[in-house]
Amino acid sequence: MENKKKGMSVWQKQNAAGWVFLTPATIMIVLLIFYPMIEALITSFRWGSGVRVYSQWADPWYKNYVNMFHNKVFMQTVGNTFFYLIIQVPIMLVLAILLAQLLNNKDLKFKGFFRTMVFLPCATSLVSYSLIFQSMFQKTGLFNIILNKLGIFHGNYAFLQNTWSARFVIIIALIWRWTGYNMVFYLAGLQNIEYSVYEAAKIDGANGWKIFWNMTVPLLKPTIIMTFIMSINGTLQLFDESYNLTKGGPSGTTMTMSHYVYNQAYGNNAGQFAVACAMSFFIFVLVAILAFINMKVGDTRD
Repeated sequence: MENKKKGMSVWQKQNAAGWVFLTPATIMIVLLIFYPMIEALITSFRWGSGVRVYSQWADPWYKNYVNMFHNKVFMQTVGNTFFYLIIQVPIMLVLAILLAQLLNNKDLKFKGFFRTMVFLPCATSLVSYSLIFQSMFQKTGLFNIILNKLGIFHGNYAFLQNTWSARFVIIIALIWRWTGYNMVFYLAGLQNIEYSVYEAAKIDGANGWKIFWNMTVPLLKPTIIMTFIMSINGTLQLFDESYNLTKGGPSGTTMTMSHYVYNQAYGNNAGQFAVACAMSFFIFVLVAILAFINMKVGDTRD
């Protein structure tokens, strides 16, 4: 009886304080993330454009999803996005690991400077760096000047007006911007590995490549899985480079899924909110499936 009169226990006070701090954040997450997601899912089963989309349901209810798979332009954007994913993500992550390994060397001078230089691109504004790359690959841009000076080209090549070269410009831009971002995660993982482990391996006669492949990579496996999932997620939702570098051209051959969704809702076909919501959930499902596969493949626990 006396304990009850004294009020809450220490544990109860800590529990109550935790809920006080969590409640505002939880309310914001529900209102700004989960509610819009649920509303978008409901909208994907409606029909019409503009404000009329809320007046009637699709008949049948899955009509927007069926039409999506018969939309040749959208399916082309799916192919474009997976092309970027398959080529850009492995190259970027391999470069990130190699740079992290190089910049983790305890004997390297000016490590802080080099780390900052590699990381700096991802701190650059998305629009700014897209405009810089756009100017570099114009007919009169830096790359044409260099290639003409070297005698590789004789005349100005329209990198951004040709399908394959425009795609590779986007890939180069993505690698330039995001390699340093992923390098930071690998660098943090490497710094958690005791240096004595490497010294023991050297004493046993292991060379640099064997140490890297048989020790560093397995120890970085959780970080590799995390960065792979993040990179897949980011690439499948790729928008800025497609929109700012090439405007999706020529003829939609460099357009990404998110760029096309934007066009349906706010761009050339503004007001097609139901169609845009259906496509958005298709992207969401793709991200979830690929992340699940990646986690299952990377999980070696019994």
